[in-house]
Amino acid sequence: MKIGVFDSGLGGLVITRAFIKALPEYDYVYYGDTKHLPYGEKTSGRILNYTLEAVKFLISQDCAIIIIACNTATSIALRYIQQRFIPEYAPDVKVLGVVIPTVEEALEAHTAKVGVVATNATVRSHIYQTELHKIRPELEVEEIAAPKLVPAIEDNDFALAEALSKEYAAAFSNIDSLILGCTHYPLVKEYFRKSLPSVRVVSQDELMGAKLADYLHRHTEINCRLSQNGTHNFYVSKINKHYQLLANMLFPGIDIHEH
Repeated sequence: MKIGVFDSGLGGLVITRAFIKALPEYDYVYYGDTKHLPYGEKTSGRILNYTLEAVKFLISQDCAIIIIACNTATSIALRYIQQRFIPEYAPDVKVLGVVIPTVEEALEAHTAKVGVVATNATVRSHIYQTELHKIRPELEVEEIAAPKLVPAIEDNDFALAEALSKEYAAAFSNIDSLILGCTHYPLVKEYFRKSLPSVRVVSQDELMGAKLADYLHRHTEINCRLSQNGTHNFYVSKINKHYQLLANMLFPGIDIHEH
């Protein structure tokens, strides 16, 4: 059985790379729904339907554990998938999201005010604010939507992405930590760090590898089912030259299939 990773586009490849670096012996299947991105601008119903189709595909690829490496899909669809879909459709499969591990990481340092930059749908759901307040109710949270950032990254237009990152960073006031609440944003994390030099920037590529390793260590019943041949299979719902360039930047010589 394999580890499945799903994202609304190619940003989740950054998280997959972090998983492979931390746990290179396992077998991975990646699926990026490039046909329907950006998810952040879609309705909750559409996001749920797209995520369900992706999870079904990864289950068909023999994935015993699936990480929804998309913050938008995590915020809109994860609870339904965990509580309603998986128990009936594939009770032996575990589906995890990226929000809770990110919140845990953000709160490891003493912080009075946390900023969250994310897609429209993630900000609209207030999932980060909700989960942060569950652990620290008195915490100040400032959420800002960055709808133009994912399209710029997926189009491999990093000049525009840098300008947008500076613009969004400047909109925050007096934060001491910033959560990059989208798996595309590790690709622009240095722009945010440059714009906010005194702010601790929490980037998901830097924490998810250790979080998955810890999860598998604690859940031996899943770990013992996972094959360890070091294979990687990459699928997207639509391929074009921009996606190919971005994928090659993250995984040089990547063999990416359209599904």
